[in-house]
Amino acid sequence: MELKELESSIEAVLFAAGEPMGAERICLVLDVDRQTVDAVCQRLADRYSYERRGIRLLKLDQCYQLASAPEYAGLIRKAFESRKPPKLSPPALEVLAIIAYYQPATRAYVDQIRGVDSSYTVSLLLERELIEECGRLAVPGRPILYRTTSTFLRSFGLSSLEELPELTSSGMEDGQITLEMQAAMDRLREAEDQAEQAQQAAAVSSEE
Repeated sequence: MELKELESSIEAVLFAAGEPMGAERICLVLDVDRQTVDAVCQRLADRYSYERRGIRLLKLDQCYQLASAPEYAGLIRKAFESRKPPKLSPPALEVLAIIAYYQPATRAYVDQIRGVDSSYTVSLLLERELIEECGRLAVPGRPILYRTTSTFLRSFGLSSLEELPELTSSGMEDGQITLEMQAAMDRLREAEDQAEQAQQAAAVSSEE
C-alpha cells in the first residue's frame, strides 16, 4: 500500500471510529506493521499541526484518535450548544489521583487510603468517563477494579500514564493521603487548570 493510500486509510478508520483506536488494531485492519502505523500517524499529526488544520491526530498511550484543534473550542461549543463539565471537586480529584497512581484499584482500597466512603465519587468519575471498570479482584466478594481512561489522559494533557508526576514513596500511611500524594494531586489540578485556560484562550482568539 502506497504512503498516500495509507494516510487516507488511517484518516478514514479513525474518523469512522469516533474514539481512540489501538495501534495494533489499525495494524490488523490495514495489514501493516506497527512501525509503519506509528510513522504514518506521526506524519499526519505533523501535517495537521503545520497546516493549522481544524483537526489534530492525538496519540493516547497505545491508541490514536482524531480530534478537533483546541483553537476552535469556542466555535465547537457554539455549534453544539454544549457546556464544559463542572470542574472536579477536591474529593473527586483525590479519588481520581489514587486510582491513577494505584490502578487497577478497588473502591475499598480507595476508601482505605482516604478514610471515608468513596461510592458517590467513584460513580461520578464513571459518569464523567474518567475511570472505567476493568475486571474484578480474585478475592472473596470479587470487588470491581477501576482504572483511568483515555478521556482522563486527554483531559489532563497526558499522552500516557508514564507522564504522571512521580511518587517516591508508597503514597499510603495510616489510611490517610500523604503529603506526597497531596502534592501529586495539586499538580494534576494545575494541569486541569492549564488545560481549561488554554481552551479559553483559544476560544477568545477564534472570536477576534
